[in-house]
Amino acid sequence: MKVAIVYNESSPEIYNKVKEDLKKVHFEPNFDLEAPDPISEFNFMVEALEKEGYQAYTLNIKDDFFTFIKDYEKNKPDVIFNLVELYKEQPKLEMNFTGLLELMGIAYTGATPIALGTCQNKTLTKRLISTLNIRTPKFKFIKNMNQSFRLGLNYPLIVKPAYEDASVGIDNNSIVNNAKELKKRVEYVFNSFQQPALVEEFIEGRELNVAVFGDKELQVLPISEIDFSEMPKNLYPIVSFQAKWDPFHEAYHKTIPVCPAQLPKEIEDEAKEIAMQCFRAVGVRDYARVDMRLSKKDNKLYVLEVNPNPDLQEGAGFMRSAHQAGYSYSKMLSLIVELAYKRKSEIDKRFRN
Repeated sequence: MKVAIVYNESSPEIYNKVKEDLKKVHFEPNFDLEAPDPISEFNFMVEALEKEGYQAYTLNIKDDFFTFIKDYEKNKPDVIFNLVELYKEQPKLEMNFTGLLELMGIAYTGATPIALGTCQNKTLTKRLISTLNIRTPKFKFIKNMNQSFRLGLNYPLIVKPAYEDASVGIDNNSIVNNAKELKKRVEYVFNSFQQPALVEEFIEGRELNVAVFGDKELQVLPISEIDFSEMPKNLYPIVSFQAKWDPFHEAYHKTIPVCPAQLPKEIEDEAKEIAMQCFRAVGVRDYARVDMRLSKKDNKLYVLEVNPNPDLQEGAGFMRSAHQAGYSYSKMLSLIVELAYKRKSEIDKRFRN
């Protein structure tokens, strides 16, 4: 079977520059300081799939979907391992690439266009899962600065861009404690991201990552927790953009993953059941991660968001849980490919008719 690992990095040379810019930091890192290098990760995925017996290669479409079409016509891969996360620097166009795959009748991994679009809209996701009586932080959707900022929410609040993912637009200043700070942060979101702001009550407590694997039959993997105990007092206990992606920032080194999370059995079972309900409600498939908080105040679980097609780097959240469940990195990639390949016969039949 031939697998094309397709991604979109319009300026891949930027990662070489980041490596050159490595510098000393003013804190003690918890692990080796390395620049992010997703290109190497994609190549590592090729090696892992080849280990499982697949023919595999990478394709960077570089903001040009015709590059993909030409490659597909030439190489005819059986499955597209879809790692395209944005197009022309617009996350909302992520779903459109899978729409192209649907129109061409191509089997691919991960979420469908509808599921990607739903999860991209944080407000829509929250409203959808709320219909299932799943708790999510109380929130307001702010479209412009002329709206009333008497929101009826309890401070502290957290302000997020409404249509981003991967913690884009979330940093230490996202937590606000009064109306003045709230207005300032909302205005920042409008100006920096040209989109509405989602304002939520900030849930103080433990942060849990619940990974779900499968399509028609689901498996919830061991729950991972983000340990904030080493965070300095000047940083809020949140998984900010810097905590996820910036190895030069202290938060990157002080948000420490623990898997499996040590939880009471009833909380663990409830978290897993909620994760499966969310997975099905928003229509994701193959692999996803549901982020929750276990409230310090009332010991209840609150869903923060549903992440389709989460990061698959070895050691990242989803793969950390997969490893704890007994899957090697290469085996889990193989299982994801097999889920997509099983859909191929249905796609071929539909397009023949």
